[in-house]
Amino acid sequence: MTEKTTNNISLDMPVQFLKGVGPARAEVFDKLGVKTAADLLEYYPREWFFAPPPVKIEQLKPDHTVTLAGIVESTDWQAWRKPPYFEAYINDDTGICRIIWFHGRFLQDKITPGVKLVVWGKASLYKHQLQLTNPKFVIVEEDEIIADSFSGPVYPATVNLSSGQLRKIISDSLDKIIELVPEFFDVDFLKKSNLISRQKAFKWIHNPGDETQIAEAKRRLKYDELFLMQTALALRRYKVRNFAKAVSLKCTEQIDSRIRKRFPFLLTEDQDKVIEEISADLVKTIPMNRLLQGDVGSGKTVVALYAGLVAIANKQQVAIMAPTEILAAQHFTSIERYLRNSDVKRVLITGGLGGDKRKEIIDNIKSGDTDIAVGTVALLQEDIQFANLALVIIDEQHKFGVHQRAGLRKDTTPHCLVMTATPIPRTLAMTAFGDLDISVIKHSPPGRGQVITRYIQPKDLPKAYEFIRERLKAKKQAYFVYPRIVDSENGDVKAAIAEYENLSKNIFPEFKVGLLHGQMSGTDKQEIMDAFRKGKIHCLVSTVLIEVGIDIPNATIMVIEEADRFGLAQLHQLRGRIARSSSKSYCLLVAQTENETAKSRLEIMERSNDGFEIAEHDLKLRGPGELLSSRQHGLPDLKIANIIDDSDLLAMARKDAFELVEKDPMLTSAQHKNIRTELVRKFSGSLMLVDVA
Repeated sequence: MTEKTTNNISLDMPVQFLKGVGPARAEVFDKLGVKTAADLLEYYPREWFFAPPPVKIEQLKPDHTVTLAGIVESTDWQAWRKPPYFEAYINDDTGICRIIWFHGRFLQDKITPGVKLVVWGKASLYKHQLQLTNPKFVIVEEDEIIADSFSGPVYPATVNLSSGQLRKIISDSLDKIIELVPEFFDVDFLKKSNLISRQKAFKWIHNPGDETQIAEAKRRLKYDELFLMQTALALRRYKVRNFAKAVSLKCTEQIDSRIRKRFPFLLTEDQDKVIEEISADLVKTIPMNRLLQGDVGSGKTVVALYAGLVAIANKQQVAIMAPTEILAAQHFTSIERYLRNSDVKRVLITGGLGGDKRKEIIDNIKSGDTDIAVGTVALLQEDIQFANLALVIIDEQHKFGVHQRAGLRKDTTPHCLVMTATPIPRTLAMTAFGDLDISVIKHSPPGRGQVITRYIQPKDLPKAYEFIRERLKAKKQAYFVYPRIVDSENGDVKAAIAEYENLSKNIFPEFKVGLLHGQMSGTDKQEIMDAFRKGKIHCLVSTVLIEVGIDIPNATIMVIEEADRFGLAQLHQLRGRIARSSSKSYCLLVAQTENETAKSRLEIMERSNDGFEIAEHDLKLRGPGELLSSRQHGLPDLKIANIIDDSDLLAMARKDAFELVEKDPMLTSAQHKNIRTELVRKFSGSLMLVDVA
């Protein structure tokens, strides 16, 4: 890639050669994701300050907002106070001032005696002594001069690079690097979109004159980040739709009728609507790339099997991939139930399969004698080759990385249906799954029992055990879920193995208790699940291994211990393992916590069974989290934009990006050269991105 240069600096120049860096600091920058001069520009401040000019401590007056600069004399963490606080005394040669930060324990390692500190806030009287309470602050480097006017950016610091050092390094090279920054859009577009120039945005984000400049710089840089991500997704979608061919899978009235006879129930209106959308995709030679989302128990598996049977009716093969062996086996069991006495040849492939049996199965897949292959990531192994793979179905796809999902495509381009029981809010769907078409099953099939969820304290467990005992006597079954397999060193978290011993010997000795966890062999896991399914095990003690896909209609009780340690989406998924029949079910969330966020999660679980409402709440509490990691969409993580707070910008960027790719799909126009160059710089290593170089 040819870069414009000025003053011997280029955007792709290794950061090592910039003023004030060198080899040692370059290694620290590398760990921060900063490899080049361009990356340094995108190492954004975490906050900005506009402090008034410093005054002397002897000039302090109550209720005045002031800036003080001095040396830290002493510090102390007052843990026993209510509320606890961290205090520091600073000296500027005219006097000493007390500074306190409530709940400031995290400052102990940052603000230490001898440090040069600038603080600004409102002075107040406490026991006839002037002090500053919870002021903003910045630590000044030993060689840094405190100016008359002290304001500027505060950068995320690291062990070997303080915010002050970062500020100086960026400031020294900022103007020279900014000169090289290319513009993406013409003046008319910027005016219409209310965006400042790209160069001005970088200038103002690192060296703002006021809060207005920060806001304008943020808007432009957030837009650019979202626009580039959406353009990459649009290109990926364009590539699949225009450079890959799939087999046309027709669904005639006769095929539809034959498939529906396999299900001993009528499909819901939602299922019919989604099947219509999928069938319209499958008949095309453009590969389907569709996300099917629906709440736990909404009937996604039936829809997926319908799509699979359409492919088989067209003499093609189907691969169904699940994240765990237990879930793969569960899918296989469901398929067996619906395809009993059918000519459809199906097989289950797991990691433990070996020897002659494995060879026979692989040979049948390769020859085309097998219609459906169900498995885990074992399906991605090189020795497994399909004769005519036309449809790939991936369940709980957020458990897979995007590179793993692509591995199933190999030399062919099958249609692809990915499913999730984790409802995805609109903003997430536009990013992590922005290149997919989306279908939603909103309502569960009739006949599902009600789930009553209660958040209880550990002291209430004896009463809960008595309630569960009565349910077990009535031939119902129960799950007990724990966050760990074994005890932690300090024993502060309940663990599955220890609690299995306690439940089987002390709590429910008259019932059969089973244990399931991730360190068990695949065979042992399957034996436990089979025994639980057949009712030979009454209580199943487990970790989150049962989070997805397990379907035991007779299990109507779930106890989740240390429930405050689980995320909302995980709690909702776990709860989805019960209420799989018409019987009323009970979910007990056991926790003792003072954490307000954790309490909020547990309270919404009590209040709502709606996965989409819970997902929206989870997104607000935690942010995009794992669902938006680069592992899922194969694109770099966002540095300045936030899809929740910036949803309007995201929608605008998506619209602009998809319109751009529609008009200039390979970005060959001269006016799009700078966008094209930036995409190559940012995303050239990203999976399935059209090669725009």
